[in-house]
Amino acid sequence: MINRVVLVGRLVADPELRYTSSGIAVANFRLAVNRPFTSESGEREADFINAVAWRSVAENLANYQKKGNLINIDGRIQTRSYEGQDGKRVYVTEIVAESVQFLEFNKKEGESTRSNQNANTGQTKANDSPLENQGEPVDLKDEDLPF
Repeated sequence: MINRVVLVGRLVADPELRYTSSGIAVANFRLAVNRPFTSESGEREADFINAVAWRSVAENLANYQKKGNLINIDGRIQTRSYEGQDGKRVYVTEIVAESVQFLEFNKKEGESTRSNQNANTGQTKANDSPLENQGEPVDLKDEDLPF
């Protein structure tokens, strides 16, 4: 059996980061995902999907992403239930995000929205390239190219 979900959408609000009593990070968030068609009035509709991320995925999401940012999540659908404050059974269906890709970052002065970010240092650089600032020219011959 397969339970796999891949979604691309915008964060409806800043992710809410909490820690369990045993110190495990958990982030709850909501994603607005556009439907692939427009309504009769010509407007694009969206679905608002609840999701949860755990451990380092949760911490990175909460530290580097904010409301309105575009992200890609890969995970699974999970259903659970609990007893509400009124004593009634509450059922929840959500996406458990096993991985999150940041497709957009918050704008800072003088930077484009699609800049690359190094999650380890928190530094943001536009057009981060492994060949940039090496100090030596790149010498490629036709036979070095794969096409």
